[in-house]
Amino acid sequence: MTVSYLSPVGMLGGGFTPEYFEKAMAERDLDFVAVDSGSTDGGANNLGEDRFFFSRGAVKRDMTLLIRETRKRDIPLLVGSCGGSGGNWNLNWMWEIVQEIAGEEQLSFKVALIPAEPDRDLLVRKYREGKIIPLDPAPEIDEDTLRQTHRIVAMMGPEPIQRAVSEGADVVLAGRASDAGLMAAIPLMKGVAPGLAWHAAKIMECGGAAVTQMVKPEGMLCRFDEDSFVLEPVSPEQTCTPLSIASHALYETSNPIEMLEPGGTMLLNDVSYEAASHRSVRVSGSRFEPAPYTVKLEGAALQGYRSAVLGGITDPMILRDFDNWFEQAKKGADYTVRRALGDELVDQCTVSYRVYGQNAVLGERESREFTNDHEIGIFMDAVAPNQELAASVIATISHTILHFAVPAWQGLVSNLAFPIAPHEIDLGPAYSFVLNHAMELDHPHEAYTVEYKEL
Repeated sequence: MTVSYLSPVGMLGGGFTPEYFEKAMAERDLDFVAVDSGSTDGGANNLGEDRFFFSRGAVKRDMTLLIRETRKRDIPLLVGSCGGSGGNWNLNWMWEIVQEIAGEEQLSFKVALIPAEPDRDLLVRKYREGKIIPLDPAPEIDEDTLRQTHRIVAMMGPEPIQRAVSEGADVVLAGRASDAGLMAAIPLMKGVAPGLAWHAAKIMECGGAAVTQMVKPEGMLCRFDEDSFVLEPVSPEQTCTPLSIASHALYETSNPIEMLEPGGTMLLNDVSYEAASHRSVRVSGSRFEPAPYTVKLEGAALQGYRSAVLGGITDPMILRDFDNWFEQAKKGADYTVRRALGDELVDQCTVSYRVYGQNAVLGERESREFTNDHEIGIFMDAVAPNQELAASVIATISHTILHFAVPAWQGLVSNLAFPIAPHEIDLGPAYSFVLNHAMELDHPHEAYTVEYKEL
């Protein structure tokens, strides 16, 4: 038994070299092509605001190449987490692009649409049954969260995608989906051992990222044998090594040897990586342990409207005792904004600070100590019930910190350098993820339907 497939790029719309892709398609006897289209890198706003991740033009360019080549060879094309977030709006956005391409290329084919927004009554029922399980860290939720949150998606496993393929879909457009589940769907259908199918999928969903140096986005080829799989970059300019493939288990996971997916856990503790050629790698020993079937939930809720200011400090007198000075400056800013706008309005707002050059990335989780006497950047933002209030709050706060007294100096001082003018930036609606939970399903299709379209 041999099964092979191609993942053209780590994320649809990222761009890939047509000549390399077309050459790989022409030279290989592939069973399917699959591409992930989703990411939470942009936070909750893409899901909450009904936005796409990459530009429409970039996505259409990639999809045109993919549809043209897969239809030429009559093999399925699978697209997961359509439109970036995989909500119903994002899925319909992708469907419109596919219709345009079919018309322009004069192609006829069958499309399957698989929405990933579960029925709210189902969510509430699962909550009452104790089948919505918090993940760490998870916010507190109740039934109102499940009914009122603007968008909630459930990250589907491979089974709804398998159903679409088995019922004759040429192009499968899936809402929010497990990245690995998308890639593993057809190999599992064709009898590939689950451990191998899931492990390969975890690597392949990122396209050609598991090469020694990914200087530009390209694709990856995967071929399964009875007890192993071989990975090879699509680009002749790139190379895989056992180290580059093995290290991919560290990407986007908290545990490199145990990775939970719908229906079970990938176990990578006994995996062997060996060079299959000077640029390809053979992987064996991957296992998959069945478990109760769960899917991850993501929900985006509006928190308000955000305004922000970015400023830099290079005054050595401040930086020598920055922590104490900044604590006093924040207290002074809070006092000033409350005096200017009143407690009632300010209490409706959330103000946050990130100090770049100290602990902006990890915040309270940072374990290292920093001494920085050269330069620090401060990102200040306010979230309020409306944009005008957010702008007023952040303008008052930043102005106070700009001129806050420095013990080593006398008279009026200016502490912040602003990279742009005006330095107050209105960022619009602010969404956050209000769900970090898994939902246990009675069967893999419980939350999903498949709709077919003929083009």
